[in-house]
Amino acid sequence: MASERQARLGDRIRVILAERLEKGLRDPRLGFVTITDVRVTGDLQHASVFYTVLGSPEEREGSAAALKSATGMLRSEVGKHLNVRLTPSLEFIPDAIPENAGHIADLLREAQERDAAVAGLASSATYAGDADPYVKPRELDDED
Repeated sequence: MASERQARLGDRIRVILAERLEKGLRDPRLGFVTITDVRVTGDLQHASVFYTVLGSPEEREGSAAALKSATGMLRSEVGKHLNVRLTPSLEFIPDAIPENAGHIADLLREAQERDAAVAGLASSATYAGDADPYVKPRELDDED
């Protein structure tokens, strides 16, 4: 579980990187990048930066290469704005949120189709025996 200091440092790094990427890098490979999360290790020396890229797989690969080549410059930018003794190293990791969301949407659509099929079968179904197979107390009194 992340400590409060780790969480605050991660949020601050996310904001700094987002602002820097909004200004733009001089790399034409960089596409529309969104920083989704930053997780800092317990010793505050390493930060995993999760990002998504809007576009095709080629644009994602180009943006990954651009971020990798700009890691040093982005780390120095983070170091300028943080008041910590050691600037954490940055590791850029593509976030799988869009793919996971698409997979979950497909699963939900499949579940809805199966529910509709079961509801269709249930609407035309009949009982195997009597409609109400349970004996009620008043029926016992009538038989006596």
